Amino acid sequence: MKRTVFIGFIIGLLIPMALWAQTPNIAVISQSEVSVGEQFKIAFEANVDGKKFSAPSFDGFTVVGGPFNSTSSSVQIINGSMTRTVKNTYSYVLRAEREGEFTIGSASMVVDGETVKSQPFNIRVVAGSASGASSQSSTSQGVQQGGGQSQQSSNDPTVSGQDLFLKVIPSKRSAYVGEPVVLTYKLYTRVPVSQLSVSKMPSYGGFWMKEANENGNNGQLRQSSEVINGIEYTTAEVQKVVLIPQKAGKLTIEPMAIECVAQIITQRNSQRSNDPFDVFFNDPFFTRSYTNVQKKVETPTLTFEAKSLPENGKPSSFAGAVGNYNFSASIDKTELNANEAVTLTVTVSGSGNIELVNPPAPVFPPDFEVYDPKIVSSVEASTQGMSGTKKAEYLIIPRRAGNFNIAPLEFSYFNPAKGQYVTLNSSPMNINVAKGAGGDYNEGGVYANNQEGIKYLGSDIRHIKTGTSTLQPMNSYFFGSTVYFIILAVLLLLFLIALLLVKRRRQYKQDVVLVRNRQATKVAKGRLKNAYKFLKDQDQNHFYEEMSQALWGYISDKLGIERSVLSMDTVKEAMMGKGIDESLSNQFVDTLNTCEFARFAPGDAASKMEGLYEKGLDMIMKVEKAI
Repeated sequence: MKRTVFIGFIIGLLIPMALWAQTPNIAVISQSEVSVGEQFKIAFEANVDGKKFSAPSFDGFTVVGGPFNSTSSSVQIINGSMTRTVKNTYSYVLRAEREGEFTIGSASMVVDGETVKSQPFNIRVVAGSASGASSQSSTSQGVQQGGGQSQQSSNDPTVSGQDLFLKVIPSKRSAYVGEPVVLTYKLYTRVPVSQLSVSKMPSYGGFWMKEANENGNNGQLRQSSEVINGIEYTTAEVQKVVLIPQKAGKLTIEPMAIECVAQIITQRNSQRSNDPFDVFFNDPFFTRSYTNVQKKVETPTLTFEAKSLPENGKPSSFAGAVGNYNFSASIDKTELNANEAVTLTVTVSGSGNIELVNPPAPVFPPDFEVYDPKIVSSVEASTQGMSGTKKAEYLIIPRRAGNFNIAPLEFSYFNPAKGQYVTLNSSPMNINVAKGAGGDYNEGGVYANNQEGIKYLGSDIRHIKTGTSTLQPMNSYFFGSTVYFIILAVLLLLFLIALLLVKRRRQYKQDVVLVRNRQATKVAKGRLKNAYKFLKDQDQNHFYEEMSQALWGYISDKLGIERSVLSMDTVKEAMMGKGIDESLSNQFVDTLNTCEFARFAPGDAASKMEGLYEKGLDMIMKVEKAI
């Protein structure tokens, strides 16, 4: 027993000596040459344990992700000599924005009360992709702290412009002023993508814009396949808009930018072995892995030519309508008495810039009382442009008897397909007004202060109130009475009860983690119910969205993980921190990953959806039981 205690005492003395003998060092691992727009990884590797790590300023670069921290350590005792190796790595994913020579400053860390810093590191950003020579130089120059050695992998995952790009497709590159043009923004990809977000919306200076409606789209991206130069792409319509040029000349449409996460298949390096089992498990099928890469794509700047409308042959009634239209004017009745209301409707229908068209206004006789028209429009913007109907309803009241004529209306528009103006005329309208029962402007006749209501003059004067009234004794007041104090006491009691309930409710809501934990299963069941409905309807987009929200939302609420830090790694760490088995944690993370990219994977859609639904339901039940 004494010998064991003595050996333990000696080892306890040797461990601090071995650790103290190790020189603190922070090495920088990165490429020394990258191209504009390229994403790359830079890592700071410390060989000691420390606190308060501080990253340098990444001027000239955009931080796409990070910091990502990993720690590893090992202890070896060989012939009585003890060696402990520690490696703390802080890595970032950067994107180069412009050409030039840039210096990454020193990263720092506090070790045993002293500050340890890395050496500054230079990165060159070039216009094209970095050459093979630069890749080799980056490997040799990646370590900037004396004595340390590390290598940057030469097969880091990237997404090229041929794998993922965004296009803007106009229905035409030239149009007349007022002629609708359809712009379609399409995403082309050869790799699975997710988490699409528009980071920059285009500006449409000189255009009137309206988003096009797609039947049954419900805000989801429409996907299809398209072959370009012999390469098959999965395409998704990001946005479709209808533009109407408002002035002639060269008009510029600024780019749209989209950020997304692409999943790249990478191959893990493995060494040759004569062992037949190693040869089998080193097969690419078993050694492939997946890496998520954040990617930003944008459309090129689009130049559009807007042509002026011809002056030759322009009619005096032309008011800017461009397209192909029909025109009519009608009245609901032609025989009526004085002071009765009648409605005249002017209708314009067809395709073109109908949203900007104003139906022509009729000229009424001076004995007609006319109110402001009620404009009713039914316009749809689709892949074919804009089409629909626009009506102007006039409420008119003849005040005198007689036979009145309303002159025909004239409507003119420019037809871009024929390149000429077209004029349409309505039929003349005749109204025969008879004398009312009380003559012109008769008492009890009608008047209106708007289209919605027509009142009778005789209803404005009311009779004096008749009948018996309830009298009360003099100097008898409600204030100060017994009933007053009873009501006051009841109100005070109700106020105190309400105050206590509000206080308890506020205390309950302040415990956000508890509230989310109790409601996690209920919310997840609601999401799964919706997902099952979309599964039966074969609605893939809504199904995968509901499944993803159910899994992510459940694990976030159940484990108290904030949405801002929610990731595969944090989910796995939190589950294991709750004492959940590692295999179950891995299964849940695999289910999340499968749900995230299943919509872009080939295969039987119905079978994938059903299998994912059963797997997600089983995972939630297992995690609920384990917790």
